Amino acid sequence: MLLEGKKLLVTGVLHDSSIAYSVAALAQEQGAEVVLTGFGRGMSLTTRTARRLPVPADVLEADVTDSAHLVALADELTRRWGRVDGVLHAVAFAPANCLGGDFMQPDWADVSTALHVSAYSLKALAGAMLPLLREAGGGSIVGLTFDARQAWPSYDWMGVAKAALEATSRYLARDLGTHKVRVNLVSAGPLRTIAAKGIAGFEQIEQSWSGRAPLGWDTRDAKPVAQACVALLSDWFPATTGEMLHVDGGFHSQAAAGPTPVPGA
Repeated sequence: MLLEGKKLLVTGVLHDSSIAYSVAALAQEQGAEVVLTGFGRGMSLTTRTARRLPVPADVLEADVTDSAHLVALADELTRRWGRVDGVLHAVAFAPANCLGGDFMQPDWADVSTALHVSAYSLKALAGAMLPLLREAGGGSIVGLTFDARQAWPSYDWMGVAKAALEATSRYLARDLGTHKVRVNLVSAGPLRTIAAKGIAGFEQIEQSWSGRAPLGWDTRDAKPVAQACVALLSDWFPATTGEMLHVDGGFHSQAAAGPTPVPGA
């Protein structure tokens, strides 16, 4: 099993449609011990969902924008495990006015919230977990993104936040490499999570995938993304860091939708 004996921290599980849930479930199937995080009003959702995993998981409170929460999280994991082998960062949020197509409308207070939760939190979480990752002799931090190299309909300031997340991951890869800590992102195609359903214009993004992804794309199947995350959390990519791995059916590699291929050609 790829993750036999590994101790993993997984953020971002709210529902069993969450990408992080699929990662946590597959990680357990591959031998890992998993702890989830949640906070605030979402804590009860995370706790209920954690019971549906192959092995019901504990949920620790952690608001990634609150340094006191991160200190308490690190203290609890030190007491519980003494080390952490891998971390999944699957946290993102933007106020409603930062999405939906009116890019010029939000003020800095709302934009700063999106950047803090969705990008800076990767650095904050990595910093809190670094002593525990060093105790493991190194490890892997994996984050989830939606390729921010171009503008998307209605994605607006979340797209900017994802661009900041992608840059942050590269600088973390640079600075944490001496500690044998790898930092990589998985850029997933659109998936029908609860978060995605709340994005006005998501259907436009979703529909564009069907004609352009060479391998096709199922917006209800998070397993390919989970498999990529688990592989990066394992020891199978010991020399890969600062990477953004696309799991999108090949959509990112195509400039435009092509003609329907001839079967057998």
